[in-house]
Amino acid sequence: MKYKRILLKLSGEALMGTRQYGIDPDRLAEYAQDIKEITNLGVEVAIVIGGGNIFRGVAGASNGMDRVQGDHMGMLATVINGLALQSALEDADVPTRLQTAIKINEVAEPFIRRKAMRHLQKGRVVIFGGGTGNPYFTTDSAAVLRAIEIEADVILKGTRVDGIYTADPEKDSAAVKFDNITFDDVLKKGLKVMDTTAFTLSQENKLPIIVFDMNKKGNLLKVISGENIGTTVNL
Repeated sequence: MKYKRILLKLSGEALMGTRQYGIDPDRLAEYAQDIKEITNLGVEVAIVIGGGNIFRGVAGASNGMDRVQGDHMGMLATVINGLALQSALEDADVPTRLQTAIKINEVAEPFIRRKAMRHLQKGRVVIFGGGTGNPYFTTDSAAVLRAIEIEADVILKGTRVDGIYTADPEKDSAAVKFDNITFDDVLKKGLKVMDTTAFTLSQENKLPIIVFDMNKKGNLLKVISGENIGTTVNL
């Protein structure tokens, strides 16, 4: 395996499957099987999941809601998704721990770096919920922050698109896909990979990002094995 310890970033929208909102149990089960496949090979897996399938703080703020309140609601949405993913993984016999940046001791452990790393060493999948625990920070920022803290080898951003393109491939049929691209080129070309805070943090800590299609069966294993699918962002 090319990578020993990974941080997998999943969007909340990915959990909707074909639905308009909420959580699709079939999609969760598919993800659980893909994750189980790589944990069986000894890969240590941490996961950060968004909450956009349930609530977005930015959307709430645009409708007149207090931004801080909205972001706190978004953090709770990520915990709901984390609980759902934890249940799906445990149904697949994958030992799992959910840690949150905000204290909800009845349903999850608080985030403690050393404890998270110990869980990973013992072969447990660790799901990080609650974002960074702070308003105005996205789950992309949480993913990069946690990846650095647990000393992950790479951030895998699982999306519904198979990499980074010159334009949105769902809107522009002439868009061209990059196999590899540098952090600097992403910024120069104005490409959207992550929010600027998260992307800069990743660049400063020399942490590569791979954007790939998580919805295609077997892709996660291919990325872990070093196959050149998706797009790799590196120095």
